[in-house]
Amino acid sequence: MPKFTYTALNKANKSINGSIEAVDRDAALARIKKQGLKPVGLHEEIPGVSAFSIPFLKGNVKSKDLVIFTRQLSTMVGAGVPLMRALTTLQTQSESKALQTILQAVLKDVQGGMSLGDAFAKHPEAFTDVYINMVRAGEAAGILDDILKRLATQQEKNASMRKKIKSAMTYPVVLLIITIGAFFGLMLFVIPQIGKIIKDLSGPDTELPALTQAMLGISSFMQNQWYIMLAGIIGIIFFTRRYLKTPVGKALFHELIVRLPGIGILVKKIAVARFARTFAALMGAGVNVLEALKVTGRAIGNVSYERELDKAALAVKNGKQLSEALTGSRYFPAIVPQMLAVGEETGQTDTVLVKVADFYEEEVDALIEGISSIIEPVMIAVMGAMVGLIAASVMGPISGLANNIQG
Repeated sequence: MPKFTYTALNKANKSINGSIEAVDRDAALARIKKQGLKPVGLHEEIPGVSAFSIPFLKGNVKSKDLVIFTRQLSTMVGAGVPLMRALTTLQTQSESKALQTILQAVLKDVQGGMSLGDAFAKHPEAFTDVYINMVRAGEAAGILDDILKRLATQQEKNASMRKKIKSAMTYPVVLLIITIGAFFGLMLFVIPQIGKIIKDLSGPDTELPALTQAMLGISSFMQNQWYIMLAGIIGIIFFTRRYLKTPVGKALFHELIVRLPGIGILVKKIAVARFARTFAALMGAGVNVLEALKVTGRAIGNVSYERELDKAALAVKNGKQLSEALTGSRYFPAIVPQMLAVGEETGQTDTVLVKVADFYEEEVDALIEGISSIIEPVMIAVMGAMVGLIAASVMGPISGLANNIQG
């Protein structure tokens, strides 16, 4: 007997998933309704393929592939191509194997009567909350093609910002790796040899300068107790990463980076730009303010901002305007509630916030360039100081020997 998987709403209007055996689709629908459920999606399972087991694809769907898919789907829907045909075409033409697999499952769900937004919601590894809610709003308002265009634009902006940040951090990271590599190379191979030469020349009873003794001591420890040091480094990295994955650790880390001098300013500007663009997109799609705040809070990627927007949502629920709820916030600069107030008065909140997002993205670009130009000489100075410290530890006893010989 064929087996069908379904999505249905119970009496509390909550979505539930399940499976049922029936002679055909009509019989399956009848059995679901008998249980007091309202079916919203139904499709027959293919033997050997589970409807609820998609391969682990997290991170495999690249933002570039998703942007291309979103733009193409928007164009096809706007041109009047039926949704099923558009999805089928894009599924077969996509260069991403991961996206092809997901779209195949989405196709089955949509064919079974599920909405596109709900079908996307079953694949959080590819589609974010923002994406899903905007698609749902576009379907409800009948402006799916316009919403998909907004989504593609927003994704391109986010990808561009991430690319600029990665590009700006590449050179400092390379310098840091070189610095660490040079330190370990000098301490493990150069300092021991120089220390041996100094001891041979000055004799075993000669008291070396404190700096030289310290450097030789560190070098000796790194040579003889390297496994303890390696275990310690691995342990610190492991437990730190594990702690940062906990709710408390994550919240503490996010609050710390917001407060850090220099870096904190950059993090705040990125968060405000992301808030403005995401919230504007959701409001433009017709999502209600409370839901938009909830989704935007998760999309920012910082627990401190998420909590701040949760507080704002509670204030809005109690009758306050969002601009009033964010006034005086230490996470949002004064310009944000001021611009929100203008948007609320004119009924153009989404348009105003897009301008705020554009402004802060330009600020982020300028700040990244500034930080990059500062980091470069700082890293060079650190490398110079490290080499100078090692040179001083070596030259001290050599200078002492020279004075003794002259004397």
